[in-house]
Amino acid sequence: MDDRGSVTAWLDRLKSGEARDEAAARLWGRYFARLVGRARAHLRGRRALGDGEDVALSAFDGFVRAAEAGRLPRLDDRDDLWRVLLQLTANKARDATRREGRDKRGGKRAMHGVAGADSDPGGVPVPSPDPDPAEAAALAEGAERLLAALGDDELRRVAVATVERKLRRTRDIWARIVPG
Repeated sequence: MDDRGSVTAWLDRLKSGEARDEAAARLWGRYFARLVGRARAHLRGRRALGDGEDVALSAFDGFVRAAEAGRLPRLDDRDDLWRVLLQLTANKARDATRREGRDKRGGKRAMHGVAGADSDPGGVPVPSPDPDPAEAAALAEGAERLLAALGDDELRRVAVATVERKLRRTRDIWARIVPG
């Protein structure tokens, strides 16, 4: 049987790293337009002016990264995939709404004593976007050890999601302060 059109086969390839780009592209082609529609529905009637495509793109990117990292152990078929994509899209739309509300309340202003986006970062060293491989390996090993110590898959997923959300917020703030 030819499984080239099978969502389950694409998921297996994505999770295993085999033909990763092709699998992600196939899943993207199958689900992205539907995700955009869902994202727009979530954003409608809310303050968020974010584009549904941006929300769907962010949700799909988060899905691909989580699947590749093995953080979606119950991702076995198209039904599991659709539930995950819907939840990620809803979360991203909610985040966009919150971010816009925060920005309207002055969240975009530079903090006192911290360089603004148009100025020199004040001598603060800006880390390279590409970490030293030895440091990256040590950090990954330490993170895996800490996550394993939690002992519960659900608790590990919550911890990872929380850290990712906090890192994303930190990067967003820093990106507005330090020129790219």
